[in-house]
Order: sequence, then structure tokens, then C-alpha cells
Amino acid sequence: MGFQQGLSGLNASSRNLEVIGNNVANANTYGAKTARAEFADMYANSMSGAGAQQAGIGVRVAAVAQQFTQGNISTTSNPLDLAINGNGFFIVANGEQDVYTRNGQFKIDREGYIVNNEGHRLQAYALDANGNPVGGDPGDVQLPTGGVAPQQTGTISMEATLDSRAGVRPATPLASGDPIDFSDASTYNNATSQTVYDAKGQPVTLTYYFQKTGADQWDVYATANGENVPSGATPAAIASLTFPSTGGNPSDINGGGANNVFTLPTIPAVTLSTGGDSEPISGIQIDLRSITQYGSAFGVTDLTQNGYAPGQLTGVSIDASGVMLARYSNGQTRPAAQIAIANFTNVQGLQPLGGNEWTMTYTSGDPIVGVPGTGNFGVLQAGALEESNVDLTGELVNMIVAQRAYQANAQTIKTEDQVMQTLVNLR
Repeated sequence: MGFQQGLSGLNASSRNLEVIGNNVANANTYGAKTARAEFADMYANSMSGAGAQQAGIGVRVAAVAQQFTQGNISTTSNPLDLAINGNGFFIVANGEQDVYTRNGQFKIDREGYIVNNEGHRLQAYALDANGNPVGGDPGDVQLPTGGVAPQQTGTISMEATLDSRAGVRPATPLASGDPIDFSDASTYNNATSQTVYDAKGQPVTLTYYFQKTGADQWDVYATANGENVPSGATPAAIASLTFPSTGGNPSDINGGGANNVFTLPTIPAVTLSTGGDSEPISGIQIDLRSITQYGSAFGVTDLTQNGYAPGQLTGVSIDASGVMLARYSNGQTRPAAQIAIANFTNVQGLQPLGGNEWTMTYTSGDPIVGVPGTGNFGVLQAGALEESNVDLTGELVNMIVAQRAYQANAQTIKTEDQVMQTLVNLR
């Protein structure tokens, strides 16, 4: 026995204690991964060979290997907190290169970029307005800080039931000679309203009036903020509906057959409740094919249009596939980007950089980049973080064992010292 073995054991045990201490220190660090010291024995080489009688010369630390097992996922109230449930790493750019992390504590900087606590920008794929990838490599994610432009109403669709038992209106001709009086409910059977939008995103209230003119015959009138549609002193029907005697959907709309989707007359400029006038709205395609006539009370089950007012960004949500949706005050959502994640053939080969980040090495291999939920990539959970995978109880036990190993190696040095002292004192 020599001092070499005991000294190497002290060094190895000390390094083991350092690794365990680092694990304990990062027990509450999100995205941190536990590490373990791995040891190898040492033997002296000889040209002639030492045979089976050769004694080892100690121990060395072969590697400090991190264990990339899944940590527990805890929920938070921050929609930009992200956790990967499964394989993969977030890709963040530090200005010089891409680095990788499991810590999903992201924030928005002053320029609208999504960054981690190190100020490194999250990488994602760009998407078009329909949510389809536009191609290219992942890049910085910058949320739209402005609003979304308005869209003029271009299509309207109505689903409703008219009461076949209703009487013809008006019961007697009006003194004015007009076919309907919008201020007199006795001149029509039913009414309903919806909001449409002009080119500036200004809302206009469009009201529909349903008037039964005969057996299975209905006329539909409309006003925009009280103004006739189409414009004119005398109200004119925008649609004439003919229903089969057995009920159901119209057999004819405006003489164009049962499948007629027609163009609504131009909605004139009207005075707005907020002041000023709206812009005329033309070219709206209106679909009344889903209106039915049965012996039941009037009811509107669906009334939709595709216009909207301008809106400002109100929030961001992220789904399991990494698609970031920007929400606006007008109820619209827009895909902003799709978060990219990376994986490696040998994650043990990644080089830790600190700050919960790793960089690739020759040993780890090149990154395999994709999107969450595809291949062997994990899925994302927004509003959640991955906790450290450090088992605090296990680490404390390991610390006791490492401490005993350190004491045992110190004892071997003490024993060797006593042996040497005995030899020196021989007479």
C-alpha cells in the first residue's frame, strides 16, 4: 500500500462530494438535471507486463455524467412558462450560437422577443396567417406588439326556422303604399339583428325583417342603423324565399333556385353611434339556404359574418404542439410562430454552460430539430415548469456514503504514515 492510492481516493471522494453538493444546491432549479461522479480504477503499465499479481495505484474520476430523466411538472399562472413532457430541449440563441435548455422560464423583453433569464432568445419556426410553416430554419420569436387590421364583412350565413303557421303581413295594405313599416311590428312577422363591419372596421347594425306574403312565401327586408337596404325612400325586399309545401329549406331564393347564394345590396353609409359615418359596404355574399319553414316558433340558431373591428394584442397562448397564438381585443387569434425543440443522439455528450444551458459537442452529435409532438419529441405544456430531477433524499444518503469513503481513504494515508514511521524507527 502506498500514499498514491489513498491520495487518489481522497481526490475522487472530494470530487464526488462536490457533485453531490451541486445536485443538492440545484434541487429547486427548474430544468436542472442531477449528475453523478463515475469512477475508474488505475493500474501502472509495464513493458514486460505485471500479470495477475499487479496491484492498482488508485482511482480516478472517469466522468461526471448528467442524468436527463424527466422531472416533475408543476403548474404556474404564467402562460409563457413552458415544460417539455418527454424528449427534447428548447433552442435559445445567445448571439453567437444556439444553446439548449430544459428550463422553460421565458419572458418578453422590451423589443417583444421571448427570452430566458440569461437574455437568450427562444427559437421557433415562422408561420403564415393560416398557421402553415413558411419554411427555413428556426429564428427568434418576436411577438406582434401592434394590433390587427380590420376586415370588412364579405360573407354572411344565416340558419333560422320560420313559423309556417304565421299569418300574412301586413293584414291590410298600408296607407302609404309601402310593403312594410319597420316601426310597426304588425307589418312583419319576425326580426333579428347582427353587426357587420365596413372597411375601417366600424360596426353597423344590420336588422333583418321576415314578412310572410303568402302560402310558403316569405320576403326578407333589411335596414342598416335604420336606413333602408337597398337605399331608397320605399323599402325593397333583399330576398324572396319560396318553401316546399312539405316544409324544409327553400326551394327557391330570389328566382335563383334552392342553392342561390346572392350578393346583398350595398349597405349605405349610415350615422354611427360613436359619431361620424360608416363607409358603404358592398359585395357581401349572403347565404340563406339554411333557413327552414316548419310549424314551430321562429328562432335563429346561427348568424355569422366574417368581418371584424381592429384589435390590440391582449395575450398569448401556446398549445401542446408549440404553436403560439396571439389573442386580440376583437376576438381574433393569429398564429405567431411554432416553437422548435432539439434532441441529440447522445445527450450525455452535451457540455453544460451554466444558467441551465448546454451546448453541443462532437460527442453529443448534431442536433435533431423538430416541433413538439412529432417523432420522438415530447409535447409542450404551457403554464407549467419542469422541476429538477434531483432526489434530495437519495443525494443526502449519497453524501453520507461519500463522506465515509473520504474518511476511509484518509485512514489509509494515516496507516501508511504509521508504517513508514515504524520503518524509519528501526534500529
